[in-house]
Amino acid sequence: MKYVSTRGQAPQLDFADVLLSGPAVDGGLYVPETWPPLPAGWSTPRPYAELAADVVWPYVEGAVARADLDAMVAEAYAGFAHPDVVPLVEVEPGLHVMELFHGPTLAFKDIALQLVGRLFDAELTRRGERATILVATSGDTGSAAIAGCAGRDRLDIVVLHPAGRVSEVQRRQMTTVDAPNVLNIAIEGTFDDCQDLVKAVFADAPLRERLRLSAMNSINWARIAAQIPYYVAAAAALRGQELAVSVPSGNFGNILAGWIARRGGAPIGQLVVGSNRNDILARWVATGSLVAEAVEPTLSPSMDIQVSSNHERLLFELSGRDGAATAEWMTRFRQLGAVEVPVDPVFAAAAVDDDATLAELRDLHRRTGYLADPHTAVGIAAARAVGAVGGDRPVVAMATAHPAKFPDAVEQATGVRPPLPDHLADLLARPERYEVLPADLDALRGRLNALAATS
Repeated sequence: MKYVSTRGQAPQLDFADVLLSGPAVDGGLYVPETWPPLPAGWSTPRPYAELAADVVWPYVEGAVARADLDAMVAEAYAGFAHPDVVPLVEVEPGLHVMELFHGPTLAFKDIALQLVGRLFDAELTRRGERATILVATSGDTGSAAIAGCAGRDRLDIVVLHPAGRVSEVQRRQMTTVDAPNVLNIAIEGTFDDCQDLVKAVFADAPLRERLRLSAMNSINWARIAAQIPYYVAAAAALRGQELAVSVPSGNFGNILAGWIARRGGAPIGQLVVGSNRNDILARWVATGSLVAEAVEPTLSPSMDIQVSSNHERLLFELSGRDGAATAEWMTRFRQLGAVEVPVDPVFAAAAVDDDATLAELRDLHRRTGYLADPHTAVGIAAARAVGAVGGDRPVVAMATAHPAKFPDAVEQATGVRPPLPDHLADLLARPERYEVLPADLDALRGRLNALAATS
């Protein structure tokens, strides 16, 4: 499998180079040269690790031996708290929740990053090299990336999170990890500021080379590839019925994986984008316009985003794979904060404010006993708002985080304060380690140069 940039001006790479490179040198994101179909027999029930290895295989073939991939996938999911890894729970007639939060950091990012960390380590070991992972997080990617990297011989990791804009549990899952190869930095700004800083650092060629920078954000294609299998698993569990899938969406990587599964043959008839008050994606689905507004803090902080990086990958497809058109759209959006772009009619969308999020949490718990987190509640409420729930297709809402990651919001809505699992029971008592920097490229560059000098 070869990979091309969404902006058309970067060299083609194989999977191993895409894994280590992060964004393309022309500022675009890598996508497969062609989209492979789902593997034969995808709808046959089997252990999740077996299905995941089959689905991921076409994207890594030629860079990873099949036996090595099988071993890495099995190891990645062996420690998940549920034997099904991503169990599908019917919470009311026609509405299912796929629980993606049974990994070590209680969020869906674990499903990709437990595998991606192993892929990194294996490839760097093969090359005899070391790399520094630079990650911007709106809350969950950081802790999952740290869990995938902490203590690994070939990796250092630097994580930027927006100061005061993640939950306490999210922050502490990052800042209490005591490993010499982990550096946490709180940026005085929003997630979009963090993401812009990461992109700017990657554009600094000398620093990028000095640190051997790589990415574990969903700008890294391997993250997306590792998320495709659970959409296939949802369709398989529902015996190949056509379904609607609702996804609380911030950076667009999760729902993009669903779009790719559909492209490969999964019977997904509708993809519902759930937005909070930061509703740029919902407005895009309704109008075809991408118009950035100020980021507002909400009860679902992982979605407090106005610049959804992975949207570029979809726009590249909707342009007919026209790299020049994609580059022009993205440049105009960054310069003007607004651009007209295509919409795929498979998407529906709804924006859910904090009051509606709390109402969904409360009503769902009262009627069914199910305790969701605020992001999952946004996805369920959005599915209701667009009329998917109670329609002619079963609905699968992706449950992206454990309710214990957001105990204040859950308790406010339901009166129940969900406890952390045993392995995190003492999280709030663990010492924290992080630094604070302004949202300033020179300040971050200086800190990274200091890190490079000691590496």
